[in-house]
Amino acid sequence: MTRLSPRTALCRTAGGLAVVGLLAAGSPAVGAPAPADDPAFTLGGPARTALHPHPETGNPERSVLGFTVHDPDPDEEGTGYEGDVTYTFDLSGIEGVAELLPAEDTGADCEITGTTAVCHDHGVRAGLSPVAGFGIAAARGSEDGASGTIEVTGSADGATFTPFSAEVTVGGPDLVMKKLPFEQQLRPGDVQPAPITFTNQGTRAADGVLLTLRYSRGLEIPERYANCEYDGEAGDEPFEDFVWATALCSVPGSFEPGATYTLGAPLSVEATERAYHDTFVYRIEEDSGPRRPARRTGAPLTRGTGPELTMEKVTTSAGTADLAPRDNQQEADFRTENTANFVAVGGKADGAVGDTVTADIGFRNDGPAWIGHIRSGEPVATLDFTVPEGAEVTGKPDSCRGVTAKGTYREDRTPAPRYVCDTSMTVRDGAETSFAFELKITDVVPGAEGAVRIRSTRLDGPALPFDPKPADNTAHLVLNGADPGSEDNGGTSASGGTTGTGGPTEGAAGGDTTGGEGQTSGSAGTSSGPGSTGTTGTSGSASRNTGGGLASTGSVALMAGAAATIALVAGGVLHVTTRRRSRLI
Repeated sequence: MTRLSPRTALCRTAGGLAVVGLLAAGSPAVGAPAPADDPAFTLGGPARTALHPHPETGNPERSVLGFTVHDPDPDEEGTGYEGDVTYTFDLSGIEGVAELLPAEDTGADCEITGTTAVCHDHGVRAGLSPVAGFGIAAARGSEDGASGTIEVTGSADGATFTPFSAEVTVGGPDLVMKKLPFEQQLRPGDVQPAPITFTNQGTRAADGVLLTLRYSRGLEIPERYANCEYDGEAGDEPFEDFVWATALCSVPGSFEPGATYTLGAPLSVEATERAYHDTFVYRIEEDSGPRRPARRTGAPLTRGTGPELTMEKVTTSAGTADLAPRDNQQEADFRTENTANFVAVGGKADGAVGDTVTADIGFRNDGPAWIGHIRSGEPVATLDFTVPEGAEVTGKPDSCRGVTAKGTYREDRTPAPRYVCDTSMTVRDGAETSFAFELKITDVVPGAEGAVRIRSTRLDGPALPFDPKPADNTAHLVLNGADPGSEDNGGTSASGGTTGTGGPTEGAAGGDTTGGEGQTSGSAGTSSGPGSTGTTGTSGSASRNTGGGLASTGSVALMAGAAATIALVAGGVLHVTTRRRSRLI
């Protein structure tokens, strides 16, 4: 009997995450809510797992096998199911084929006895969560091509579970992507060849391959092949994810073990006029049915109209699921010599003592480059707002925090003299972002000004390294100016009254990944894309000046759902994600 801790094991196996979770292997099962009142859960995991054959001498190479449970409760903040739960793994189907092994960390959650493993847990959280993580290896004496299944069931008082079957196979293809020697310091307009090359280091041929290409907003692949599907240019509406563009290329044929293949047609990567810090991800895997939908971004894909993309064998050495999916993918980061002009946008507001007005302040990116921290996931910039004399903030965006007059940490929760708002990790070229602050007039001070500054996230080094025009990084919010009814640099005038907003608050931006993950640093202000409707106030309003008004633009989105799901199961590549129509750029 062997005991292990499933949660610790699964967390360890899900480590080593990188960019773009959509490219990770594995496809867990996710069920729909049952019509009955009793909770209904769905068990899941990798549908297929390939194992390295058992060596003649020494220990076999182990793989990771993780299982999950899905609670379809739409209430993300709900408590989920709180009773005791038992998960049972029937291993009789893999007897003589594979052996389930304990993880490195041991505990008291699971027991493996003969051909059965049992895990005990308490509660099921809403959404997708781990059940157990195991090691698995080919059994001694098993033959190449042998396969079997693990049957997973669950039980709990007053709950039902949809069972899950995991297929395990000994041997298979092992596609290894070659890293390309790209020049990484570029200028806009530079084009580099991308001769994608891979080797099958497995024990069996791959029946067709699927080449997945992901490239951030500043890059482009000029070619459009007939056997590839494209989701358009990163950043173009109506596509959900303006940070990344995707190409899926299906190449038929038998790709033999021990052979190396390269593209038979040219493929290139271009740094566009928007390029600054960008990433290109290229992945190869067997073209099985479940993988294609798993690689889609949710945006509509369009088939190319050019010639067929082909693969040619270049070397052969003597000599279902991929044996080592982690080496199927390579990534390249590019730094393009380019700039982006961030322009601060202030405003005007007017009111009597006791009135509350809403001022929309913010900034825009006049380009030409988009700016993104898609590796680190850190904010691109910070909006720094000093409250004008005679007013106090009574409402602010969630991503903004009060600081002292010098910009340092402030523990006091009362209205602050100064506020800082982090942007997201991406700011698209042409993006315009607004932060709505509600201000109560405590004293009428004619022409009181508060600085609105877009700067770096460092207070001690505020200059934006990519911005060639620092003079327009600062604007002002003016309260009770000399001419409250006039327009100023494209802004609209404001009037006092009860709390409200002065017209649509629109804007969005684009940005840098992390390994996945990575997520955006927060949200601030309100943004909307073309065709969307901004919020309008009831009485108080504010105009915008110094740099012009904030106009309509696109929205921010980074993929996440698929990445989180896959990482729980296979420890695959994680991409950083945000939601559609984010409140922050």
